[in-house]
Amino acid sequence: MIVYIHGFNSSPASHKSNQLRERLSALGRGAEFVCPALPHWPKQTMALLEREVARVPADGVTLVGSSLGGFYATALVEKTGVRSVLVNPAITPQESLRAYLGPQRNLYSGEEYVLTEEHLGQLAELQVRKPARLDRYLLMHTTGDELLDWRIAVDHYRGCRQVIVQGSDHGFKEFGDYLDIVLEFAK
Repeated sequence: MIVYIHGFNSSPASHKSNQLRERLSALGRGAEFVCPALPHWPKQTMALLEREVARVPADGVTLVGSSLGGFYATALVEKTGVRSVLVNPAITPQESLRAYLGPQRNLYSGEEYVLTEEHLGQLAELQVRKPARLDRYLLMHTTGDELLDWRIAVDHYRGCRQVIVQGSDHGFKEFGDYLDIVLEFAK
């Protein structure tokens, strides 16, 4: 099973999610793909993701977490031992999302909510200070990410396999060119 975990104010309809879903379908593996719509509350998100990964033994699950999804994926790897591909992952969203406190609107669903200090507190509770299961991670990061500094992720996940893509942006528009690496790691 491959579980795609979308980022902040995103959805299962995101570009990277669609690319991965389409590739798996083309390979006759569409039934392996899962991408739940995540609630905006971190505790609810983790409960939902924990239920998803519990359906299959840990060695049969690979997470693909993008941005805030990479943060959630890290917490799940450390808790359950599943594998994860981290795509431009957020390391400390409880700090970086502080600038977005207030009214929010999901880019895909149109859902409106208010990002609060309580959200940030829930994220802080999930923080993995130093990942320990480094063999369970593949970090993919673009150097042109305008939101998250790739060097922080490289340092945070030092010791795991890393693919650093020169240029691009936070959306990682070339993600489709790297799906073979993702699927090889997911075996």
